[in-house]
Amino acid sequence: MNTVLRATDSAEFLGLVPSLAGFTPRRSIVLLPFQRSRAHGAMRIDLPRDGVDLDEYVDTAIGLVSQVRGTDAVAVVVYTDEAPQHTPDGIVLPSSIVVDELLGLSEDLGMHIVDALCVTPEGWASYLHDEPTLHPIADIPAPVSIPGLADVAGDQDSGTALPVVDLAEKERVGRALLEISDLLAHEHLGLSDRARTNPQAIAASVVLEDLPRFFEDLLDSPENLPPFATAALLWCMQRPRYRDVALLQWATDLRTGKRALTAQLAYAAGGTTVPDHLGEIFLGRGPRPDVDRLRVALTIARGAAARASRASRPAPLTAAAWLSWALGRSSHAAHYLRLVSEIDPEYSLACLIGSMINAALLPQWSFHRGEAVER
Repeated sequence: MNTVLRATDSAEFLGLVPSLAGFTPRRSIVLLPFQRSRAHGAMRIDLPRDGVDLDEYVDTAIGLVSQVRGTDAVAVVVYTDEAPQHTPDGIVLPSSIVVDELLGLSEDLGMHIVDALCVTPEGWASYLHDEPTLHPIADIPAPVSIPGLADVAGDQDSGTALPVVDLAEKERVGRALLEISDLLAHEHLGLSDRARTNPQAIAASVVLEDLPRFFEDLLDSPENLPPFATAALLWCMQRPRYRDVALLQWATDLRTGKRALTAQLAYAAGGTTVPDHLGEIFLGRGPRPDVDRLRVALTIARGAAARASRASRPAPLTAAAWLSWALGRSSHAAHYLRLVSEIDPEYSLACLIGSMINAALLPQWSFHRGEAVER
């Protein structure tokens, strides 16, 4: 079900932007693609840094907006910590040059300009007025609550901190991972040797005989997994073919997970390459995944990373990065990739995801329309 939110003026519109973005932006430019009088989402980009190629910056930003099917208009909102300049001729809003370029290119492409606003510590104003007037921040209504949407009071970086886990829990997971790894490395052990093995490790190894079912069952209880369940997941995550199966399955369904596992095992045995349609999912192409499913999977990956030793952490952190990217949260994905680079700068999947983010490549399903704001 789509939710339609209506704004009758610029202040009300600013009150709705966090609801569309999923957070309250800071130090950002937010672009809202419109189809006629409705915007169906928001795209956030960092404010341009000093020395950035402005033409390239603007081309990339408007290029993202243009990918949303049916877009014929755009609104721009700047959120900055910089105060306006007060001159004898009036005020000069921060980022005026970049906004002029964004609006100019939009108009060149035939887009109508719905609004162009600036939110500063001193107040908010419109770039479309020759003599901008600052209005009080208090004029902006509180963000509208949308069913199923998390609290939007935090900014784009909120929610990236891993869960707090005590040292004893980490040690339990570490010991469990050692026991599972040792057992699976010596599957030829006789009955007498297995009798001395921790029964929980044996149970975990049995669960791993059906990986897709294991990955699917994790979605039913994503938080506070038992140590051996977390350890079993970390064992899988440390093996790229199984890690990739988990990500593909969490982005789709159990059936796709089974197909992905079969393809990965065949490839590992020297068979054919992994089918293109599975690779397309990794690149964000195809039907939009179930957002709730991705969010639950992200909870699982974050929890595993929090409980993992430093050496075991890159795999679940990279999984969290891809899941965040798949959800359209590139800022969160970049945060997890930075944590990976501090441990293993050459971790291959992290490097691939980082290259996609640096190229401003978003999942194609990010451009599908959802909740709407109408002006």
